[in-house]
Amino acid sequence: MSEAAIDEGRTAHTDGRTTRWDDHKAARKDRILEAAIDAINDGGSDIPVQEIADRAGLPRSVIYRIFKDRSDLDEQLRARIVDRLMAEVTPALTPRGTVGESIGRAVETYVGWIVDYPGLHQFLGTGSASRRTTGSRVVTGTKTAIGVDLAGLFDAMLAGRPQHAETAETLAFALLGLVDATVNRWLVSPGPRLSSNGLAAFLETSIWHVLDGALRDFGFVVTKSTPVSELVGLT
Repeated sequence: MSEAAIDEGRTAHTDGRTTRWDDHKAARKDRILEAAIDAINDGGSDIPVQEIADRAGLPRSVIYRIFKDRSDLDEQLRARIVDRLMAEVTPALTPRGTVGESIGRAVETYVGWIVDYPGLHQFLGTGSASRRTTGSRVVTGTKTAIGVDLAGLFDAMLAGRPQHAETAETLAFALLGLVDATVNRWLVSPGPRLSSNGLAAFLETSIWHVLDGALRDFGFVVTKSTPVSELVGLT
């Protein structure tokens, strides 16, 4: 057998072994992340690594062989949580029907997810107690992407008024910040607070008033019953 054939056989053997190890590692990573999500759902966002390991049925040392450190675990966990959130919320963020229906559908879906998974939402903003986050690229990137998409919608609304086109992004991120700050405070408020239905109603009303006021300043008079398709087509 030639040296080239021997080398080729060695390469194939090594590649096959590497692939099997990669698959094994990916399966363990998935197992750890799902165990962490279950732990957060059951006990809140402050979950120690040992509990995650116990739930995954793995030694704690395995977690640190798969993840660089706790901050890496937290960030990849946020990515998994964001994927779940966006799978549920993204369809509701696509405007359709009337303006009022679009606002209501987006808000009610988001608030509903928060009520169902308060620990997961809190974890997105704080991380583990041992490693409080001051800024997650996953979370920031997701918020930015949502804001940019919303800005694109407003830009289409203002397309016939170029002097106000730069306001589209400002309006989009103002609404995003309104929802984000309100929901975050509602979740941790120590005193009496609105019911989840009351929170959704408050957000729907607030979003509408901000949007209505901004559009009126630009000469657009709309109502909650205005079809989104007509609003985008205004010039």
